[in-house]
Amino acid sequence: MTDFQRDILIGLMFITGIFVFISGEFIVSTVLFAAAAIFSNIFFNRRLHG
Repeated sequence: MTDFQRDILIGLMFITGIFVFISGEFIVSTVLFAAAAIFSNIFFNRRLHG
């Protein structure tokens, strides 16, 4: 997976989380935001240490 594809995936998860939050599904949006943050940290740390 290229950096661009990872950025697209993380961005889509974040945008989807915003729409789900607006629709009132707070638990689902929390999971999406957390997953986006975790994936972003994992990929960022790989770039720094790899």
